[in-house]
Formats: sequence, C-alpha cells, structure tokens
Amino acid sequence: MNRLLLVFGSLLLSPSLALASAAESAESLDLTTSWVGMACLLMFVVAYVLVVLEEWSGMRKSIPVLMAAGFIWTLIGVAYTLAGQPHWAGEMVRHSLLEFGELLLFLLVAMTYVNTLQERGVFDALRSWLVGRGFSLRVVFWITGVLAFVMSPLADNMTTALVLSSVALTVGGSHTGFVVVACINIVVAANAGGAFSPFGDITTLMVWQKGVLGATEFMALLIPSFVNWIVPAVILSFAVPAGRPEALSERVEVKRGGYVIIGMFIVTVIVTVTMHTAFHLPPALGMMGGLGLLKLYGWYLNWSGLRRQGQPITFVSHDEMMSDHTEPHAPNTFREVARAEWDTLLFFYGIIVCVGGLGALGYLAAGSHLIYEGLGPMTANVLVGVASAIIDNIPVMYAVLSMEPVMSHGHWLLVTLTAGVGGSLLSIGSAAGVAVMGQAHGRYTFFAHLRWSWAIALGYAAGILTHLWLNHALF
Repeated sequence: MNRLLLVFGSLLLSPSLALASAAESAESLDLTTSWVGMACLLMFVVAYVLVVLEEWSGMRKSIPVLMAAGFIWTLIGVAYTLAGQPHWAGEMVRHSLLEFGELLLFLLVAMTYVNTLQERGVFDALRSWLVGRGFSLRVVFWITGVLAFVMSPLADNMTTALVLSSVALTVGGSHTGFVVVACINIVVAANAGGAFSPFGDITTLMVWQKGVLGATEFMALLIPSFVNWIVPAVILSFAVPAGRPEALSERVEVKRGGYVIIGMFIVTVIVTVTMHTAFHLPPALGMMGGLGLLKLYGWYLNWSGLRRQGQPITFVSHDEMMSDHTEPHAPNTFREVARAEWDTLLFFYGIIVCVGGLGALGYLAAGSHLIYEGLGPMTANVLVGVASAIIDNIPVMYAVLSMEPVMSHGHWLLVTLTAGVGGSLLSIGSAAGVAVMGQAHGRYTFFAHLRWSWAIALGYAAGILTHLWLNHALF
C-alpha cells in the first residue's frame, strides 16, 4: 500500500519530485515545479495582492494570509503524505509556529505597555506640551523629526509616527504644505530610528530573536540610520513655509502611575536584553515577566486608590474587567491586552506560516541561490530595501532569514538597515506611513509622498554608503 502511495504521489505531484527512498525519510522535497508548489505560490501571491488592496477593499489584511496559510499547508501535508513522509510536514510547520509564538508574546507585551501609556495620557501630554509652546513651523518640523528618531527605538515606529503626526496636524492647521513635509519627515525618522534597535521594528526584532545579531551589534547602524534620515530632512526643511501658528492652550495631565510605567517599560527591555544575551533565554520570557510586573502595578494602583477613597476592595468579574469603565486611579491592564493590534498579530502569523510553507516547498532555497549567489549579497541586500517599499518589509525580511544565506555580519547589518528604512521610499512601504496616511487623510497621500521619494532615495543611498564606510571591517 505504501509503495502504491509513493508511485501515485510521484505521478500526481511532478516527474521532477525528488524522493530519496520509498521509506520515510527526514528530507524535504523539491516541489517547486509540481502543481502543488505552483498552486501554493499562486495562493500566496493572490493573498498578498489582497493585503496591498486593504485600503480600497476594506478587507482586513489578516484575512487573506490566514486563508492562504491553511491552504498552503494542507497541500503540503497531502504532498508529503503521498510521498511516504506523513509526519514531516507537521514537524516543519511546528518550527514556524514556534517562531510566531515567541514573536506573538513579545509583541503582545510591547503593545500592552504602549496601550497603557496611551491610557495614562503620556503621549497626549507630550502632544499637548509641543502644541502649547508656540514654536515656529520650522522648529516643529525639526522637533518632531528628532523625537521620532529618538522614540522609535523603544516604542514601535507606527505609534511614534501617529503621536508626532498628530502634533504636525494640530500645529500645521491649514498649512497643507507644512503637514505634508512634516509627515514625510516623521515617517522617515521613525523608520530610521527603529533600524538600530532590536525593539524599533518588527524586522530588527526578528533578526535579534533569530540570533543573527546581538542586541548591542545593532548600534553599529546608529550613524547610518541617522544619515538616512538627516539627508532628506535637510532637503525637506527648505519646503517648510515660514510662520508661527498661534499657541494652543490645551493642557493634558499624565494620570497617576504614568511615569512609573515608562520606567517599568525601560526596565523590562533591559532585563529582556540581559536574559537573552547572558543566558540565551527567549526574549519573550523577559517581556512576559514585564507584563506580570505591569499587571501587579495596575492592581496596586487600583487597591491603593480604593483604600484612599474608603471603598471596599472586592473581586472584579471578567465582564467588569473587560468593560469600558475604568477607575481614573488605575489602568485596566486586561483591557489594554485586549486592545492589542490583533489584526496585525494575526497578519504576522499568516505571513510567517505562509513563508515557512514556501520554504518547505523549496522556493526559498531556490530564491537564495538565485538572488544571493547569483547577484551577490551586496546587490541583493540593497534590492531587499527597494522591495520592502513595495512589499511589506516583514515578509521580505522573514524570507531572507528563512533562506539563511551565508553572509558576514556587515551584510546582515546591511540587510537589517535596508529592510528597515527602505519602506520609507513609498508611503505604503511601512506601517508608519500607512498609519499616518489614515490620520492625515487627504493631505498626506501616496502621491504627496511620491513627489519627495527622490530625496528619500538620496538618504537611502547615503545611509548605505555610510554603513559601508564606517563598518567596513565587519564585511
């Protein structure tokens, strides 16, 4: 029976299907030229086209990739079962699930901290302070750019861009020309700032969790990332109109515990990096410990607040815990977990599992041979950044990591830089750009950004050349 299955499978899948033996073996099959491989590749392309069209179709980006992940691995399971290796597909998909599980737990904690800081009014207070100072448009342009570059290594680049673009919109008012260049400056700075930190972008986080680069090694990209931002920033600054808008009287106070939570977030990051560097423990472990600390502090704020008000301390049901009602003296940390960007997290799942499936089919190995061995790592890594402006940088970087090309640390730093900042070339190339387009709807648009892509491309090239010059010993 097994022999019949093997014969039938080889005929059904492809005459070029590589079967080592009729018995089960722990070897992957080359399905790149089979109908299974072609169907899976087509499904992935269709799913990603639907992701790109999210803004026009209204379909959440997680939906098509979740469907594609199930479709791809079902066909892979059928192919391997027919080839006499019924357990091998399961072992391969578990590897992708493990990678996603670690990424999920890490990002869930980071998102919860950011959501809690938003709930405590930390970001609103920053915005209020900036719009109330009466700075000139040129000063606001530079302050928001510098803050975007400084904030994004710890906070994610999308949140940073949203907070600071709201400042540009509030201060800019009817000055559409200022709003456009300020938003472009913020997006480029946020993406550049996230490139030299393992916490600044999903791509750098994946590189760090994979163990390719250590946490401190990313600092070699600090100056190249700065050059990547400062070159287009200087060019854009000449387009900032003169003027000093009227200072607004808005004032926002940070709620109780907000500044302490900032410190806890920083401590969580330090402990996470230390545990991973010193003891080689998964970064998600340290972050989950930080989540426990945040929840403990939230409980303390609630307990102490009720004590001061003389109210009884009672058990809170799940429905009450997840309700919109929140006591002013304590953050509802369970609700902040629920407010995480689940569409984004499920999108990551779909992408990681889909790309893992393409690897199981043999496409990543073929791509690595074609791109990295054919073009060479230098050209390939520069093109990765250009591709990330059209395709989201997350699947691009995950594909590179799955290919596992043999490269020096200098080249791994190069692809980390290009994947992180290449998305700035187009407004749709990064989560920060897409988010700001939604917030500044009608003013910061795809074509408004495109008119300045040449300046951003100059910064992209300057950043790469700076990296090659400063870190030449790493190549």
